[in-house]
Amino acid sequence: MQDSSPAAPVRAGPDARPHRRRRPAPASPVKREGRAGYLFLLPWFVGMAAFTIGPILGSLYLSFTKYPLLKPPEWTGLANFERMLEDPRLHKAMWNTFQYVFVSVPVQLVLALALAMLLNRGVRGLAFYRSVYYLPSLLAGSVSIAILWRQIFGAEGLINQILGLFGIQGESWVQHPDFALGTLVVLNAWTFGAPMVIFLAGLRQIPVSLYEAAEVDGAGRAARFFRITLPLLTPVIFFNLVMQMIGAFQSFTQAFVVSGGEGGPVDSTLLYTLYLYQRGFRAFDMGYASALAWVLLAIIAALTALNFLLAKRWVFYGD
Repeated sequence: MQDSSPAAPVRAGPDARPHRRRRPAPASPVKREGRAGYLFLLPWFVGMAAFTIGPILGSLYLSFTKYPLLKPPEWTGLANFERMLEDPRLHKAMWNTFQYVFVSVPVQLVLALALAMLLNRGVRGLAFYRSVYYLPSLLAGSVSIAILWRQIFGAEGLINQILGLFGIQGESWVQHPDFALGTLVVLNAWTFGAPMVIFLAGLRQIPVSLYEAAEVDGAGRAARFFRITLPLLTPVIFFNLVMQMIGAFQSFTQAFVVSGGEGGPVDSTLLYTLYLYQRGFRAFDMGYASALAWVLLAIIAALTALNFLLAKRWVFYGD
């Protein structure tokens, strides 16, 4: 008779083979590509932290300190921002900057749109004219153009030579407090090349069939412009408006070169960025200069947000 009792478990002896662990599943191709991508991006992340985020946080800290550059920064809280309320030169610089931005940017966009519509008619040598008109935008921030502009509007410059042909005796426009800022406005409006190219690309995207249908219905040029071109071009107008406004608030080289770095005459060309430079790199008041930089950032951010808020009322996206 067979024994039905359960067999005793067999224990592994010292010579028994060890149990093999399962190897982890290999990473999927997507994960491997992701790791490789982050590895290649690592230098960019390091540079971003060291040269962008780090200085930004450092500037934010310095804006709450008194830092004469040659001594350690001393924490002063909101003293720098309170000082701005009683700084007459800052108020003058802000007023000049707002005039410069809100006059030159609309004029620049109008010129850019007008020339883009002219080139959109199929002018021969379109690539040549497009390059020529775009060239001032490439040279706008250069010192050479600012020096040339100072010579054009100088006492013996091109403008006065043209006026002399009509018997008008001109003076140095860049040295007159009533006209000096106007020369900077004209210089910024002259750099219409970049928005013009963008306008031209936007005009090429408007279907010709819309103009043909409107012409059949008896719509004139003005009606086609205000009923078809402008509404369909509003996204491009909005983009150019935001970008050119941000760039105009950051203008520095033109005012620095034309005024010799002083913002004269009588602070008539003292833009915000030029005053920031004077406080930081001439007076070595780095704490106050950092506070000025953050206020400028807040102004640009607020106006950009306002543009996006108002865009809902006039920008047409076709949906």
